[in-house]
Amino acid sequence: MLNTEKYITTQQGSAQTTDNWRSSGQPLLPLQQPSLPEGYNIYPAHPLGTGKIKAGYETLAAWMAGHPEVLIDGYTGVFWEEIQEALAAIFTEKGIRVKWHYTTDALKDTATVDQLVAPFTGEHGAVWGTRTSLQLEDFFDKQKLAAIQADTTYDVNIVIGTGAALTAWKAPLIYMDMPKNELQYRMRAGAAGNLGTQTTDKQSEMYKRAYFVDWVVLNAHKASIANDISVFADSQWGQTLTWIQAADLRAGIQHISQDTFRVRPWFEAGAWGGQWMKQHIAGLPQEEVNLAWSFEMIVPENGVLFESDRYLFEIPFEWLMFLQHKAIMGRHAEIFGYEFPIRFDFLDTFDGGNLSIQCHPSMEYIREQFGETFTQDETYYILDCKEGAGVYLGFTENIDPEQFKAILEYSQQHNQPVAITDYVQRHEAKKHDLFLIPNGTVHSAGADNLVLEISATPYIFTFKMYDWLRLGLDGQPRPINIDHAFKNLIFSRKGERVQQELISAPALTQKGADWQLWHLPTHEQHFYDVARIELETAVSFDTAGRCLILMLVEGTSVAVKTANGKETLYQYAETFVIPAAAEHYTLINKGPGTAKVVQAFLKEDHPVFSIISYEKTI
Repeated sequence: MLNTEKYITTQQGSAQTTDNWRSSGQPLLPLQQPSLPEGYNIYPAHPLGTGKIKAGYETLAAWMAGHPEVLIDGYTGVFWEEIQEALAAIFTEKGIRVKWHYTTDALKDTATVDQLVAPFTGEHGAVWGTRTSLQLEDFFDKQKLAAIQADTTYDVNIVIGTGAALTAWKAPLIYMDMPKNELQYRMRAGAAGNLGTQTTDKQSEMYKRAYFVDWVVLNAHKASIANDISVFADSQWGQTLTWIQAADLRAGIQHISQDTFRVRPWFEAGAWGGQWMKQHIAGLPQEEVNLAWSFEMIVPENGVLFESDRYLFEIPFEWLMFLQHKAIMGRHAEIFGYEFPIRFDFLDTFDGGNLSIQCHPSMEYIREQFGETFTQDETYYILDCKEGAGVYLGFTENIDPEQFKAILEYSQQHNQPVAITDYVQRHEAKKHDLFLIPNGTVHSAGADNLVLEISATPYIFTFKMYDWLRLGLDGQPRPINIDHAFKNLIFSRKGERVQQELISAPALTQKGADWQLWHLPTHEQHFYDVARIELETAVSFDTAGRCLILMLVEGTSVAVKTANGKETLYQYAETFVIPAAAEHYTLINKGPGTAKVVQAFLKEDHPVFSIISYEKTI
């Protein structure tokens, strides 16, 4: 059996032997579906029926032995050497002679790769890079790839490693994958590195390179081979894996893309983090100092769980978009392509601290500087809060931009506190309030809130101006980005205009005998809208060709029934999706009292849609 307690990084982010292979307070996904208490489910799995998911290298080796040639491709961070050793031992025991071919042998050298990616990663220590235009082929020596040829004197020839499909062998293709949170945990431990490099760096540098280079390149490669894959494998456990035949996975993805589904959330501590999630969500590690946020549904980083015979299999969300984006996105599919445009996440400041005073880039700025398609327009929905909690939003009437910048720079240089409310308004927060944060707006969530952040998908482009003089959990100051911020701040969002334009005023738009539909208008810059359904028993709606992202924000549980007639139960604070292809849905209140469900969806039309659509065609 593999020793997954010890690893070091090698060229493709695989690993050999050192002390720790995973650095996180979050538990590893159980191999089999555990029994969990009622309430919020941290392991939401979609059933596939019996016999669909297999576990262990023995079963995979048995499948592979039936083919004279096999390709094993996969993501960076996969422990390639351990996978090869496990399979090789089984083949040897069974007397099957295997010729192994390694894609690492065809990679360009580390110095060449580092030079290749340098234009997209910015200076060392910079917070952001630029989305790459590279392709996976650029990381390889084409002649060396072409030289990888089968040796027919062996029973089986296997090409293994990231990029195996680039050899163009006419052979069954296995794809090894893992969720992005586990990849990051391996990076933190020094057990995984970036694509094409032998060295590890600070976690922040590796994440930046992953976000702007590795994930872009490897996701494009995934999309190009999606229909060629014979077997998908989940390699997050290290010692073992689960796997599924592609036809069964595609059928499962097709089913949930016409019904309803939920992604697997994951949780992180942070400088300003709070205690609400630890107290209200069963199964979270109580030894964590705090939990700052939950990735409820941030598509670039969440996975989707499937279950068969209690075995669990997790696949990164992007596979749903590669295989079923039209069913999920409906009439907006051609606009956004494989990008999922809306995210939900929790910001937990209960018994914690304020978020930094910050803003986000304009559409033009994020495209020119960072290569993103669209920008980070946000809202704060207050799911829960203590009395006296607040949100910082918009400038005071008499804001002097030059004075504000000077005081921020002085604070950064001399570690002096800033009387923020002299410059930024603080608004009382109440449950179910919706604060609007279009790009360029100064804002922060104050302490003692549980914020549901409903936003456009980009999620790392936060320009911090003031961070209350605190240190990060690593004991180091967090980056301050005053220059970036002042190139994007809109100082006309001040005074009474903030109350009028940036705090949503709910309007009742439909009602029945025991239900109401409230519109929570967003800002004109937001390309998505928000509504709240309040019901006593049940209510039905059409999707109208749109994808809906929902959360139960008051009540104990609701069921969703779509065209197939099956009911899917969701608990308080769980995020779930109703794809456009579901066509219509019924919400059924399963608890006492009134259930309140927030839903976000794309607007009928928006000026940014034409810009994004143009990007998809060039």
